[in-house]
Amino acid sequence: MLAVTVDCREAEALAAFWKEALGYPETERWTDSHGVTYVELKSPDVPSLLFQPVPEKKSVKNRLHLDVAPIELEQREEVARLVSLGAKIVEDTESDPWVVMTDPEDNEFCVLPRR
Repeated sequence: MLAVTVDCREAEALAAFWKEALGYPETERWTDSHGVTYVELKSPDVPSLLFQPVPEKKSVKNRLHLDVAPIELEQREEVARLVSLGAKIVEDTESDPWVVMTDPEDNEFCVLPRR
């Protein structure tokens, strides 16, 4: 797999959130033949995250989402850190080991316990 592509309204802003959230070391930008600028987060160890600008807002639940597991922080500390970056908690049920969150453009993702 080369990349996970995320449709978004504000590619720069959403890429900045995910770069900080996941610690991607590189950011690359490129423009297609229609003048649309894409923002790609790159790392040698994992697939890229590519942010593709689209005119419409997100309207339904994601069919694909990311699961995030912190390495250094405990789960609750990671959730608090992501909230401070602009994420929101959607569902936090004691019976589930994950916390459902959304990024600044309302894309769902889950935070699992530390690995």
